[in-house]
Amino acid sequence: MQTVGQSGHVVSDRVRVFAPQSSASLASAIAQELGVALATSEEREFDGGEHKMRPLRDVRGCDVYVVHSLFGEVDASANDKLCRLLFFIGALRDAGAARVTACIPYLCYARKDRRTQPHDPVTTRYVAAMFEAAGVDRLVVLDVHNEAAFDNAFRCETIRLEAAAVFAQELARVMETTSQLSVLSPDIGGVKRAQRLRDVLARRFAHDVGFGFMEKRREKGVVSGEMLIGAIADRDILIFDDLIASGTTILRATEAARRAGARSVRAAATHAAFTPEAMQLFADSGPDVVLVSDSVRTPPEFGQAAAAGRLNVCGIAGLFAAAIAELAMR
Repeated sequence: MQTVGQSGHVVSDRVRVFAPQSSASLASAIAQELGVALATSEEREFDGGEHKMRPLRDVRGCDVYVVHSLFGEVDASANDKLCRLLFFIGALRDAGAARVTACIPYLCYARKDRRTQPHDPVTTRYVAAMFEAAGVDRLVVLDVHNEAAFDNAFRCETIRLEAAAVFAQELARVMETTSQLSVLSPDIGGVKRAQRLRDVLARRFAHDVGFGFMEKRREKGVVSGEMLIGAIADRDILIFDDLIASGTTILRATEAARRAGARSVRAAATHAAFTPEAMQLFADSGPDVVLVSDSVRTPPEFGQAAAAGRLNVCGIAGLFAAAIAELAMR
């Protein structure tokens, strides 16, 4: 038998979607898009910080998808979430699942992808080895920090999704005109990512979209570099990065674009990995609007910025549902 989701996706009744409780809201939205119920599971905590998670629905011979965002929060670190996901993947394999796919909106340790000092760990590669040891068949991730390092770290099948289409849809809804739109990468390392967003926007709006980038140097934790390349004056600027932590990089690019005569400045980043310092983005010197996805739960202290229209959280459930529906057809 097959089911048809609210977005028209058709999946087999052998598809199961699970999620730990901390990712249940996003997973429920994905399941709804697919037209399936979020499969039930049990989570228990034990003395000493140990825990277990087991499926409460039969998975033998099933195509199983586990949704879990691995961003550390107050109640669960990235390590806690990673360990829980790995153990659950193992439990699913032991319970007879035919195939297990980890759907990870935010992949922890993706920024530690190379040695920057002697004897540094390459943690991305170690995380990949743990997933493969647990028995995962595939990973579906969203806008990883370093695509080449990610691709090289994993030997199992990987699917990389991008939030560009989600942001393009939102910009089409809120912008009165896009004729003077330019995408700006806040550093050279993000140029290719920003160029892909520009291409998506150009197709969506059926006209050319400008492009620029900013110089950025980091030494001993200090960020510097002021050079701005691209047509900025009298244009609507969209600064695009994969994530926002403290917001310093976005703020520097915002201030530089305004000095160069930008008509308006928006910022978009897939992962709202906000630290408390990110509040600086919603001061007068920050972007007019910040767009993020819901790959990471937005801390409640940023609710006022959302209520004021300065922070816009865009849903990615449809993006993951489409990927799952395509994979389930294989």
